[in-house]
Amino acid sequence: MKVLDALNAAAARLRVLSATPRLDAELLMAQALGIEREELLLSGMGQEAPDTFPTLLERRACGEPVAYITGRRDFWTIDLEVGPGVLIARADSETLLEAALAHFGVEGPVRVLDLGTGPGTLLLAALHQWPKASGLGVDASEAALDYATRNAERLGLAGRAALRLGDWGKGIGETFDLILCNPPYVEAEAELPREVAAFEPPCALFAGADGLDAYRILAPQIPALLTPRGIACIEIGAGQEAEVRELMAEQGLEVGARPDLAGHTRCLLLRH
Repeated sequence: MKVLDALNAAAARLRVLSATPRLDAELLMAQALGIEREELLLSGMGQEAPDTFPTLLERRACGEPVAYITGRRDFWTIDLEVGPGVLIARADSETLLEAALAHFGVEGPVRVLDLGTGPGTLLLAALHQWPKASGLGVDASEAALDYATRNAERLGLAGRAALRLGDWGKGIGETFDLILCNPPYVEAEAELPREVAAFEPPCALFAGADGLDAYRILAPQIPALLTPRGIACIEIGAGQEAEVRELMAEQGLEVGARPDLAGHTRCLLLRH
């Protein structure tokens, strides 16, 4: 079967599972061919589909995320290695970097802190954006930090990115110009798509009965970690703005907000 025919059949099969069936099929085909998707689209449609493609397609049809199958995820201006044990970066989280860029401009912050860094997503994106910055990424998962370490090395950022096993901001004895954080914020009983619930780590998704447990820990920590003119960009879930605003305001923080591309408040901006 030619690549084009295989892609058409795959997209039709994935339509019931994915909101982006054609894109999923193309990414899997590029992985099977060992080329970038751009090359596939430009010159790969007429060749024979590789024998490895059906296996990749079957994994996706069973719900496994494309990023776990390919081992890669594009985010902001970087390409991350990802896999089981780490949260897959979503485009909505780029709202935090947009907010930080609007605040700091091209000069950027000097020191960056990423709490719950996972595979280094926000920290490495920020350091790639601002070449003069350095930062610290903290996570409670050794598996996630292994990914973050490899990503930092592959992106040439290891010299500016320190990574530490830790419990949010506990025990950090310095202040930062920019704090980034995408904590777990899903309610414990919430129903999630199979590709999320069955594959991504629960500790990176769920945060107590109301989804606010991580914010209750973070709120009293952030003021002591933030420089006087610094800013913290914290991701929140749909419908959580009022509750998280109150938690942060109780700590004396000034709270602003920024919407994602869908118009939902996705990022809270915290200042002294």
